[in-house]
Amino acid sequence: MPNVISSFQGEYRWLSNFWPVTIQKVGLAFPSVEHAYQAAKASNLTNVKLFTTGTAGEAKRRGRQIKTSPNWERDKAQVMSGLLRAKFAYGTKLADKLLATEDATLVEGNYWHDNFWGRCQCRRCQTKVGHNHLGHLLMEIREELKDGNP
Repeated sequence: MPNVISSFQGEYRWLSNFWPVTIQKVGLAFPSVEHAYQAAKASNLTNVKLFTTGTAGEAKRRGRQIKTSPNWERDKAQVMSGLLRAKFAYGTKLADKLLATEDATLVEGNYWHDNFWGRCQCRRCQTKVGHNHLGHLLMEIREELKDGNP
């Protein structure tokens, strides 16, 4: 097992929010964490339903057009945490895969300048600085799974 998983691509694509997994929220089924996360920005059920179909990339683009609540920036990490806990629910194959990463540092390395959820790895961002909140949440969930706290 590598000491650092530096991106959620290739053999680690399943760590990505774009990975197909059904997330049940507000009585609806979303085809990925990304769909459910973008839907959480919506203020009414009609808009929420827009995120139950299409690709994760389309959901992300739609989400950029949603007017978010005034508290979205404050609440978005908590929303993501809940969605990731649903994705990696105790006893599921994805939870087992997350546990199999052992103590590897998980970094959502990207090339689209997302330094909140990950770390940009493009040449322009040579410092590789980023908050990597997604990686930290995944490592926190992994520790909870190790401790048997689903």
